[in-house]
Amino acid sequence: MTRPGRVAPTVVRNGDVELSCTVVGDGPLVVMVMGTGSPGRVWHAHQQPALVKAGFRVVTFDNRGIAPSSECADGFSMADMVADTAVVVEHFGGPALVVGTSMGARIAQELALSRPELVRAAAMLGTYGRSTPLLTAYNEGERALIDAGQKLPDAFHAAITAHMNLSPTTLADDRSARDWLDIIGFGGQSQSAGVRAQLALPERDENRLASYGGITRPCLVVGFADDRTLPVFLAREVADAIPGAQYEEIADAGHFGYIEQPAAVNTVLLDFLAAHRD
Repeated sequence: MTRPGRVAPTVVRNGDVELSCTVVGDGPLVVMVMGTGSPGRVWHAHQQPALVKAGFRVVTFDNRGIAPSSECADGFSMADMVADTAVVVEHFGGPALVVGTSMGARIAQELALSRPELVRAAAMLGTYGRSTPLLTAYNEGERALIDAGQKLPDAFHAAITAHMNLSPTTLADDRSARDWLDIIGFGGQSQSAGVRAQLALPERDENRLASYGGITRPCLVVGFADDRTLPVFLAREVADAIPGAQYEEIADAGHFGYIEQPAAVNTVLLDFLAAHRD
């Protein structure tokens, strides 16, 4: 039974894989793609309501690896996740305006490159086109913890997550820092087999910047000025690689910029989507 005030999910299938989707609003289609380890409902805090209010039909979904979508614990590829997103766009009547963050931004880039007929325009937040030695080491560490069946102490996990994903400006305010630590702690540590499979994408370390010169759809790249997880120079590289891409940078924002500075993010996102809604 659906709880009052909630929208019943729509299940979209890509072969044997089930993708749990939520669609709200009327108007031009926007499909939003979340990052590693996070469910699609993260968009519901700030971006989905703003887009619906602006007259868009917004689809969010749980990527494979994130229940209740198929976890696919045996592993999968970035190409599989791009194909999932393509199926979602087709199911809801694309082409779509596609918005992604982090890993979801990379999916949006690859979709715009491989299936341009499905993408009206694409916006990528906190994105990257290649790995770095530090990113590779961090990813390997996350996988090693899961493989060893170990978790960080909850307070330490919250502190590390806040440090890696929030701006020093946010964390300099003691009340704000305590609130964020509580929120992160409440969310717990996601160590499911599906998340482990997302962390092990075989293409994760591949340098795709040269290929992005072939993207022909209008693109917005949003960098978060204080992003420690995917430093802002990586987003600038993507913008430089995509012909004609628009680049915007959000001040006082870390990797969670879309929930840390939602007003600023929504302003640049809505301006871009409005310019390409027809």
